[in-house]
Amino acid sequence: MKEVDTRRQLIGILRSAYSGELAAALAYRAHWRALSSADERAAIAKIEDEEWTHRAAVGALLKRLGAEPTRRRELLMTLIGAAAGISCHLGSWIVPMYFAGRLEHSNIEEYEIGAVYARQLGLFDFEQALREMATVERRHEAYFLQTVAAHPWLPVLKRMFAWG
Repeated sequence: MKEVDTRRQLIGILRSAYSGELAAALAYRAHWRALSSADERAAIAKIEDEEWTHRAAVGALLKRLGAEPTRRRELLMTLIGAAAGISCHLGSWIVPMYFAGRLEHSNIEEYEIGAVYARQLGLFDFEQALREMATVERRHEAYFLQTVAAHPWLPVLKRMFAWG
């Protein structure tokens, strides 16, 4: 892949991650507020904080590349985050927990691919930052997987959505 294409791919991943972190943080804010368990509330509030931290870090990387978030994607992710947040107050507890874990899984892949592109461009500090974010996302995924592991709906959700 040519350097210009690699740079374009990295910017695309960073734009996606930046807006995705917005959706996740908004959803997690509503998610922890919908829970009754103090331990789960605290864990997901911490995850929300880490999503805001990632958003700021990804925004700084975008800025260093001379790029900006995409307004349309920001609006879309705001709506998705708000809708996901509302859904946390409806229905069963497992559905938001399951999909949060599945989302975290895709975030890991996104950050890992971004790290590869950063390395190819010689942006080793970007690579390190993206790998660190992937590590945090792995902890998030593990938390959600552990939380839903014993739920009787998990086998059905795994078959339908291929995570867990």
